[in-house]
Amino acid sequence: MNKYFKQYKWSNIFAMLHNQKLDPEICTDNFENRLVVITGATSGIGYETAKKYASHGADILCINRNEQKSKELCEILKSHYGTNCSYMLADFSKLDDTHKVAKKLAALDRDIDVLIHNAGVHLTNKTFTEDNLEQVFQTNYLSSFIINYYTKEKFIKQNRGRIIYVNSEAHRFSAWGLRLDDITYDKHSYSGLKSYGAAKLAQLLSMLKFEEYFSETGVTINAMHPGNVKTNSGESNGKLYKFFKKAIIDRNAISIENSSESLYFLGVSKKLENTSGKFFNLTTEEEPAPPALDRIEAEKLWLFSLEIGGLK
Repeated sequence: MNKYFKQYKWSNIFAMLHNQKLDPEICTDNFENRLVVITGATSGIGYETAKKYASHGADILCINRNEQKSKELCEILKSHYGTNCSYMLADFSKLDDTHKVAKKLAALDRDIDVLIHNAGVHLTNKTFTEDNLEQVFQTNYLSSFIINYYTKEKFIKQNRGRIIYVNSEAHRFSAWGLRLDDITYDKHSYSGLKSYGAAKLAQLLSMLKFEEYFSETGVTINAMHPGNVKTNSGESNGKLYKFFKKAIIDRNAISIENSSESLYFLGVSKKLENTSGKFFNLTTEEEPAPPALDRIEAEKLWLFSLEIGGLK
């Protein structure tokens, strides 16, 4: 039997469905001369979030795979908002790239005010990276863990800063918890929802450990579900998935502006100065699925991530 079975509550499911219909809280505070780091900022949620922060005066440092798109983004932000914009290049499906960019962030000579982990992929076919790791797990989860691990001392020295995971209600698809003994899906079947849900669950479990680490330091770490928004996620998948996405998912999508407004609120609003280790549906706090609250599994995942992430 699923060890989490008795911990599930119908009230949490009803709350999730109710919260999906709510608009985000809005923050109008300026953020001038603050540094915001965003991964995966050349399209979708990351792109709109970069514009939102820039429109309030923030300096943007984006981490992307594509140099040309990064240059274009910075040109747009500079011309439209007069803000400073720079970029670093990294492919998060490559551990070497992730380590290099994480070290650069840790060595920055200015404070990071907000770090937003937005980069990610959704794959319907099981795919492995050059590091022999399942690609969704490595790109969506392990890269964010490595960056947090390298920059944690920097954040503590700052004694302030907010880290935000762009997470997902899809973590609930990992209802049986993580299978750390089989993240390559050799012993159990693979599906896009399973791999994506597992990666998002891993983010939430790692958040528990980082939240402990940042306790009483002025640094916070939270996660948010950005709503069902129309993005280019899954473009590399097959025709069936693309048809389903266009016909079902995208037709019921909400405005991407809701996601960027939520990420600005979570990163800037004074209401959340002392809020850490929480999961939000847009800006409404929500209880995640029971596997995401398992501190014993969080400890196991921490050690496992150090090992496969090359941090030992």
